[in-house]
Amino acid sequence: MKKVLIAPRKYIQGRGVLSELGDYLKLLGQRPLVLWDSVVKDLVGPTVEASCRRAGLELVAVEFAGEATAAERARVGALASQAHADISVGVGGGKVLDVAKAVAVDNRIAMVTVPTIASNDSPTSAASVWYDEQHNFVTFDCWPFNPDIVLVDTQVVANGPVRAFVAGMGDALSTWVETEAAHKSRAQNIAGGRPTQAALMIARLCFETLLEHGLDAKRDVELHVVTPAVEKVVEANVLLSGLGFESGGLATAHMIGNLLSNVPACQAKGLMHGEKVAFGIVTQLCLDDEMDADEKASIVDFEIAIGLPVTFAELNLAGVTRAQLQAIGDACAGPGSLCHNHPFKVTADDVLDAMFAADALGRHRQEMV
Repeated sequence: MKKVLIAPRKYIQGRGVLSELGDYLKLLGQRPLVLWDSVVKDLVGPTVEASCRRAGLELVAVEFAGEATAAERARVGALASQAHADISVGVGGGKVLDVAKAVAVDNRIAMVTVPTIASNDSPTSAASVWYDEQHNFVTFDCWPFNPDIVLVDTQVVANGPVRAFVAGMGDALSTWVETEAAHKSRAQNIAGGRPTQAALMIARLCFETLLEHGLDAKRDVELHVVTPAVEKVVEANVLLSGLGFESGGLATAHMIGNLLSNVPACQAKGLMHGEKVAFGIVTQLCLDDEMDADEKASIVDFEIAIGLPVTFAELNLAGVTRAQLQAIGDACAGPGSLCHNHPFKVTADDVLDAMFAADALGRHRQEMV
């Protein structure tokens, strides 16, 4: 099978780079549509608008409706067409960026992502995840190309919610765990081929960076300061994880994370994507028949140290029964499941057993701390 690696055309990261956005946008067009919510606009709007004015750009501002749905994609796409926008720019969190990416594809215009939090690896990816109006996960689309430009201002990220930063580490931590499983099974990656050596090394670097610098970076973000540890972890959360998951592969961790989005108790808790994936990682560790016990414990201990959920109780699922999770097990064993990207057969019972084992392991490691 052929090997395929995909990536953005340009990635820019650093303190204060948001003020340079206009200089980069004018390389792509003259009329950028900027999609953001009211909170993000209040925080970074003046910087973005001033940068675009200096670059002589005609900015078209659109407020995000709040969820990455098919209807929102169509609404923003129509506004882009009416305004004759030639660049679709998402500024904010992953859902805003996912809609902006789809609008770029639909309207055949340039694609730019400007994450204001490092909560997931959406900014670099050629994919959008879709939900319904009730915030249930529906599906995801893979686009023919990645963003033209990804611009990450690390001071903006450091000024953001610590919880979002930690959730990004949960999403990124899965990259190597899943890539390794998919590589062993010779599964096809999202890019449409098998992983290159570069993709495997990027995924491993992401994992090692988090374990070495994650706790320091969290402490620094709590102080809203930008340090080398913060820079390294932002790069891991956004760039390394994005390249690794698309060109490496996915498996059970993300399957569990996506399906937990549809559980009412988890929705009530308001869990972020990376928090749900974090529990998916522990589930995958308990599913893997070759995982070293010491490495498994070290990964769980890291999640505990930075504050990611490793138990049912932390997912708002205390006392959950097997029957209540049966739908997740069935989906994991069903056609098209990411759980099939393992070098062994995965059944519904296997997944449910692993979820309960993950909860027990999480509680045990918490008691050891």
